[in-house]
Amino acid sequence: MRIALVSDAWAPQVNGVVRTLERLCEELPKLGVEVVPLTPADYRTVPCPTYPEIALSLARPATIARRLDAIAPDHVHIATEGPLGFLARRWAIRNHHRFTTSFHTRFPEYLAARFPVPEALTYAVLRRFHNAAAGCMVSTASFEAELAERGFGNLMRWSRGVDIELFRPRPELQRTLKGPVFLYVGRVSVEKNIEAFLALDLPGTKLVVGDGPARAELEARYPDAVFAGAHAGEDLARLYAAADVFVFPSLTDTFGIVLLEALASGLPVAAYPVTGPIDVIDDTGTGVLGADLRTAALGALDISGARCREYATGFTWGHSARMFLDNVMRAHNGHDAEGERAGETG
Repeated sequence: MRIALVSDAWAPQVNGVVRTLERLCEELPKLGVEVVPLTPADYRTVPCPTYPEIALSLARPATIARRLDAIAPDHVHIATEGPLGFLARRWAIRNHHRFTTSFHTRFPEYLAARFPVPEALTYAVLRRFHNAAAGCMVSTASFEAELAERGFGNLMRWSRGVDIELFRPRPELQRTLKGPVFLYVGRVSVEKNIEAFLALDLPGTKLVVGDGPARAELEARYPDAVFAGAHAGEDLARLYAAADVFVFPSLTDTFGIVLLEALASGLPVAAYPVTGPIDVIDDTGTGVLGADLRTAALGALDISGARCREYATGFTWGHSARMFLDNVMRAHNGHDAEGERAGETG
């Protein structure tokens, strides 16, 4: 089977979407699937307003159509609702080609945080986009229920994984920061709600790993915190392993791969009881969820790192890829009249 994987999010971007798709491209060939990515790397791009790290493709409809014709995919999966995603959706509908999508990011909330754009309007656009597909993949049960209430149909579950060989406890590490170390890993931007973490009165050290448009301002406002910048691979894994608690202040993430990376590293999690943490942590005993993030962070100090590690080993990228492929096969071989009607009017 040949799958055209269309995504507006791709390297050198560093985020959970890119990480997920990169691992998908590694795992699917092991299952006998040929993956052909269609990404901004192939086209002229411009920086996204307020998000210069994100490259928006300037490809023309005919260019994408020719590219997809040349790929001749058995199935098309559209991972993002960007320029390439919309053009690939147009090609699939015009050619009566069944396709799937995935809903990774809460763009309505992110957009409303920067511009006076009503969330309901953006959700209406995204609902039209995704409901034309034979299936829309979502990462968690709580987010699936939320989207269903908003009128999204044909929803399918697609969980995530973690590299348990890379992200692991490292008791041999010599710590250099004053403990306990409370760690945040991710994009340093307004929608991640990082200030809710930085403003906490906590002992030890608050460590922020990542970069983004809000870093300079937050670094100036919170000089007591350590901003380590962006790290990846072995360097990132060592920073996880040298911390004591992972603090996840986001209220808008749909999953949070960093939660699994922290748990695999032996770090308990402190977070708000929202989509993502509820689905990953819940009552597993690997973290503390609560409206008072300080209380949650201090409470997480008492959780066993071994318990966190054991739980995280149940999430593998191989299993994630099999879930994805099962969804594709169901959508590709099934019949969904509602999705086809939506596509005809899309």
